[in-house]
Amino acid sequence: MQVSEGLVHNTASIKNLQGFDGNHPPDPKLIDSCVHCGFCLSTCPSYRVLGKEMDSPRGRIYLMDAINEGEIALNTATVEHFDSCLGCLACVSTCPSGVQYDKLISATRHQVERNYHRSLPDKLIRQLIFSLFPNPDLLRILLFPLLVYQKLGISKLLQATGLIKAISPRLAAMESILPEITLKSFQNSLPDIIPAQGEKRYRVGVILGCVQRLFFSPVNEATVRVLTANGCEVVIPKSQGCCAALPEHQGQTEQAKTLARQMINSFADTNVDFVIINAAGCGHTLKEYGHILADDPEYAEKAKIFAAKVKDSQEFLANIGLTAKLSPLTEKNLTLVYQDACHLLHGQKISVQPRQLLKQIPGVTLKEPIDAALCCGSAGVYNMLQPEVAEELGKQKAQNLLNTGADLIASPNPGCSLQISKYLPDLPGKTISIMHPMELLDYAIRGEKLEI
Repeated sequence: MQVSEGLVHNTASIKNLQGFDGNHPPDPKLIDSCVHCGFCLSTCPSYRVLGKEMDSPRGRIYLMDAINEGEIALNTATVEHFDSCLGCLACVSTCPSGVQYDKLISATRHQVERNYHRSLPDKLIRQLIFSLFPNPDLLRILLFPLLVYQKLGISKLLQATGLIKAISPRLAAMESILPEITLKSFQNSLPDIIPAQGEKRYRVGVILGCVQRLFFSPVNEATVRVLTANGCEVVIPKSQGCCAALPEHQGQTEQAKTLARQMINSFADTNVDFVIINAAGCGHTLKEYGHILADDPEYAEKAKIFAAKVKDSQEFLANIGLTAKLSPLTEKNLTLVYQDACHLLHGQKISVQPRQLLKQIPGVTLKEPIDAALCCGSAGVYNMLQPEVAEELGKQKAQNLLNTGADLIASPNPGCSLQISKYLPDLPGKTISIMHPMELLDYAIRGEKLEI
């Protein structure tokens, strides 16, 4: 099969094509496992929106193979197809041949960032993202000016005029998903150690996240209360930073390794049985530390041990069983729709456990949306780097969730919640809110009622 018009060059006349370097290029054995059956096409969100073969997993694997073989270059024409991938891993779940596309696209993205020279505007926006979002201390400094920006109505004014979008669609996309800044965002009220309620069953560490700890701090507080109510002593090292999810997913090799080492160090002497995370994208990366630091002689074994302890909060609670009594969330029966985050569903294979937990809350009925496995378009920072594709996916996801007729959406990932919340107000129908499953369990344990 021809890769694509304009991409395949005459290798007899072109020599020394810029390609992958020798540091972990996409593995030819993994590439060869793809039989090009096309099962991945129907589940690939970028292919659905763009409709191009090269913007599908199968097409990108063709490109990887051709670059490995020196037939085509790693250039703008090829990189744009790698950049269009959301990394949602739906193709991994779908593939009948068991192609490890997750490993292939990860290796490719690290190669791209080392060997491809991006345009200045692209470099600047990526530098902004990777300097800001994995740095909760820097984000905290920006909270006050962002609060003023929102309270003075500057945000609504700029959105209404379209000025930011005219300057940069990527900056406009970044601004449009900025969550509301509240006084809660400035607080850091969780102590280092929170004792278990009743008999202690486990000692667990909790990772606060970057965006999660600042903009979704109630989710972290709810998670801690649910854990302690179910017999867990909770440890929260203050030295913890970013989990490395954003830089790792976008091929920022050294930054990802540095952040992974810092996270391992922060939990080194805590003697926890498990490390709990309540954000899907973070959890997937934390469980990949053994791969990220495989070449580090000092941290390779430490990374494997750490990764083995990592559990998603829903995965963990479903495994150990809830001991706390759950009360109804509303006076009437409550209909929920659970939104599968890609890095939980496809990356960690966690889907049944969250539903099992939510069904234990008295009076709760769960509904399923169509295309439940299709990405919402958030995908880490994808909705900032590829706003047009992300917008189409976000609208589809929001509509599908709304069409269930549910009273509330349960979403286990902050990026997904921000992305879906952006498009819900523009859709006809009833107003519907989004909450994290840990918040719902917390309400049920405390016996508080939701205002819906």
